[in-house]
Amino acid sequence: MPIRILCVEDHPVFREGLATVIASQPDMQLIGYAANGMEAVAEFRRYQPDVTLMDLQLPGSNGTDVLIAIRGEFPRARIVMLTTSDGDGEIQRAMRAGAAAYLLKSMAKDDLLAVIRSVHAGRRHVPPEVAARLAEHLGEDDLTVRELDVLRLIRDGYRNKQIADQLAIAETTVNFHVKNLVAKLQAKDRTHAVTIALRRGLLQM
Repeated sequence: MPIRILCVEDHPVFREGLATVIASQPDMQLIGYAANGMEAVAEFRRYQPDVTLMDLQLPGSNGTDVLIAIRGEFPRARIVMLTTSDGDGEIQRAMRAGAAAYLLKSMAKDDLLAVIRSVHAGRRHVPPEVAARLAEHLGEDDLTVRELDVLRLIRDGYRNKQIADQLAIAETTVNFHVKNLVAKLQAKDRTHAVTIALRRGLLQM
C-alpha cells in the first residue's frame, strides 16, 4: 500500500511542486489538499492520511495550532511541519506539540522523500540545520507565560503603566517582568526584545 499523504499548503505553486514530486514516487499517493486550518482538520477527518505535510503559515491560523487540533482528535497523527521559518521558538513549539518532523522548504527533494518514509515508519526527524538553530538557545531560560503577555503588549505599543492596567498587576511588577525578559533575550531594551522575539518565532506579528 502506498503512503497516503495530505498536503496543507496555501501557495498553489509550491503545492503543485509537491504534487509532482509525490506523484513520481511509486510508494506514495497524494490523497488530498487543504489551504487553511479549517480545511486541514476537515480533510484529515475525511481521509485520515498516513502522513500530513503542514505549512506553518496558513491564512488566519498557525500550522502548529492546526497540528494541536488534529492531534487532539487523532493522537497518532503523523504531521510534518514544512516551512520557511527557522525561528527556534516556532520549532520548539511544533516539536512539543507532537510534530513528527520540522523541515525547511529549501531542503532537497530526495531528503524530503526520505523524511516522509522515515515518519511513516514511526520515526521523528529534525534536520541538522534545524537542530543547530535549537542548540543556539539550549540551556537558556524560557520566557514565562506572563513575560510573553507583557512582550505582546510592548509589541502592540503599550507603555508599562498601560500594561499594568491591561494585566491588572502593579507597574513595579511590569518593570520586573520587562527587566527579566530583556535579560533572557539578551536584548538592549524592550523594543530590541520584541525584535528578537519576532525573529525567533516566540511572538507572532
